[in-house]
Amino acid sequence: MKQFTYLTPKTLDEAISLHVSHGERAKYIAGGTDVLVKVKEGKLAPDYLISLKHIIGQDRPFLNQETGELYIGAFCTHGSIEESPLIQHHYPIIHDAVKNIGSVQIRNVATIGGNLVNAVPSADGAIPLIALDAKANIYGTKGQRSMELKRFFQGPGQCDLEAGEILTEIVIPAPLPRTGSAYIKHGRREAMELPMLGVGVLLSLEKDMLTCAKARICLGVAAPTPFRALQAEKHLEGRTLHESNLSEAGRIAGQESKVRDSIRGVAWYRREMVGVLVKRMGLKALERAKESQK
Repeated sequence: MKQFTYLTPKTLDEAISLHVSHGERAKYIAGGTDVLVKVKEGKLAPDYLISLKHIIGQDRPFLNQETGELYIGAFCTHGSIEESPLIQHHYPIIHDAVKNIGSVQIRNVATIGGNLVNAVPSADGAIPLIALDAKANIYGTKGQRSMELKRFFQGPGQCDLEAGEILTEIVIPAPLPRTGSAYIKHGRREAMELPMLGVGVLLSLEKDMLTCAKARICLGVAAPTPFRALQAEKHLEGRTLHESNLSEAGRIAGQESKVRDSIRGVAWYRREMVGVLVKRMGLKALERAKESQK
């Protein structure tokens, strides 16, 4: 393995300054579960690794009581998110996703920011956040900027970060009342394996508890980047939520997907499973929305 210098800045500005100084010879590292593997395999050969884990203030979920927005620091580990009562009780779609990422040991080290910045189509962490209409806060030499997370991903392994920029936190708007959500990782086994598909569904209900006020259907490993099935969402909004409508939304989402044959599954099967899983997660989200009113 190539030798490198390990740098430990204490602030975002210090980290960015180090990256500016060393340029392409430097690489940011948080949990290191992906970066160090790539270094060991020779896929990355940085002269400097700039650690972000010593920077205070971006390592835990926080609810803004005034706005209802949820802030998730990019340096939060999946384990801390999984164990958060706030996430478990109010954002079950996130809990569904993080509890099956890797092993317990990996979840206790790997960060949500690293999961997003890697920008792989199979990133479990991205799907629920896009379904929740999350935004990404990014900090760099030009200051802070914000963007919709769904626009953050540009292709496999590519995200909208300029040289030296750091993803600092994820901001989730206050949910509508009567909202339920659910995520499923579909594969041969639940953990320790990349998913064949990832499907997240969020549903907000009108006061009658039957009509769909808002729908979000987000798919992973169904295109080069995580994406929302907009036509399937449109099919549900304004309609009564029952099995036949959810089945049709699933069929439409399958048609919107850009699945392909891979070592984890053939395209026709994955497209069919999009339909099955959208309906299944829709029913689960509907159940959770009704439970939230009890």
